[in-house]
Amino acid sequence: MMTPTQSTNVVNEPALLADACARATRYLDDIKTRRVFPSEKDIAALERLQGPMPTHPEEPSSILALLDEVGSPATVASNAGRYFGFVNGAAFPVCIAAQSLAAAWDQNAALRIMSPAAAVFEDVALAWLIELFGFPPDCGAALVTGATIANFTGLAAARHALLARAGWDVENDGLFRAPELTVVVGEEAHVTVRKALALLGLGRSRVTVVSADSQGRMRADKLPRLDERTIVCAQAGNVNTGACDPIREICKVAAPARAWVHIDGAFGLWARVDPEHAALVDGLELADSWATDAHKWLNVPYDCGIVFVRDAASLRASMAASASYLLTGGEREAMYHSPDSSRRARGVEVWAALRFLGRAGVRDLIRRGCDRAQEFATALRVAGFSVLNEVVLNQVLVSFGDAATTEEVIRRIQQEGTCWCGGTVWQGQTAMRISVSSWMTTSEDVERSVRAMVAAARAVRRED
Repeated sequence: MMTPTQSTNVVNEPALLADACARATRYLDDIKTRRVFPSEKDIAALERLQGPMPTHPEEPSSILALLDEVGSPATVASNAGRYFGFVNGAAFPVCIAAQSLAAAWDQNAALRIMSPAAAVFEDVALAWLIELFGFPPDCGAALVTGATIANFTGLAAARHALLARAGWDVENDGLFRAPELTVVVGEEAHVTVRKALALLGLGRSRVTVVSADSQGRMRADKLPRLDERTIVCAQAGNVNTGACDPIREICKVAAPARAWVHIDGAFGLWARVDPEHAALVDGLELADSWATDAHKWLNVPYDCGIVFVRDAASLRASMAASASYLLTGGEREAMYHSPDSSRRARGVEVWAALRFLGRAGVRDLIRRGCDRAQEFATALRVAGFSVLNEVVLNQVLVSFGDAATTEEVIRRIQQEGTCWCGGTVWQGQTAMRISVSSWMTTSEDVERSVRAMVAAARAVRRED
């Protein structure tokens, strides 16, 4: 296929795609043995990508070669077994392959008329997820970019429902002179919840904050008086400790008042699928909306978030748009359930992951992550370091001493390259944060990483 500017530059599509596949395969073959974080030399080489925009077309094969030769070495090996930063998952090979095929399809998943295939993949994937989590079968759902927009979308549905209940059409009339809503958040609410509230015009700081316990769980006994114009934002999976708010208790307080309960469960929502950890999110089904990510613990490629809303009509009302050229039928239309109109076919890789794993595979995936986190905690305690949290899911906080010492140990671990962990401050104490989210992480990866951590800590101690 040629563009007008490429009339003298014929593209051999099969050869180009074969070359891309070969390069991608080599990258994945080598990922377990390479540094987790790129070297300074590889980062510096990215300068080759800069410069003025070319005046004339370039050969696709040379573009692909530059992309691989300069780009691949400078990537972070998060798609392997020893990246423990943030809460980043790794993509299953079947999902990478599915996404690659879907990229060739180049479908716009906004409307069924634009792509019947994308619509069905999304329908099936969402139905499977609703069943997996035990949500009401008729609830609304959507695939979005990530938990930030999933939170935004769920809270937009809440805003619609509560203001409609008060006789106010917020989508048409905005928030000027609208009935006042109260938003309740936990002391440890994630920053993306506050960002979503800001985007919705509800305000980052115009919230009622409920104190948390030593693990970051909202204290249900400290909830303020709730009413039918209150949104309570609870959390499944604290980003530092992995702890989950007491969802059943919160929902029991909210239900008589007709308050809306939204669950930010970017990774913690997945505890629901493992009987050994489901008690952490007991009462999850009682909430009104839920947000999570597929690109974290489900290990699909970036980007893929998911939102579920009990009242499907409120989700659609908060997201719908209409125009004479938007041809729709009686079936679900994706763009009427999420902020985006044009959108990629995320349902393809979610469907592939769920079909590949099955219910038992998803359960085992979550359990393995929790087991590896326990192995980290045990080994680091044995080595003489302080684990600061109750390790209930896949998050581990470790201190190597005072703030300066811990920060220096983290720096050396990141620089050495065996593994990668980030820093945080938990209840005033500087700590290293380990998040086990990759399907590739083995006990051997844990042992190798702990050796690197211990070596870094001992080197710092010798220098003090």
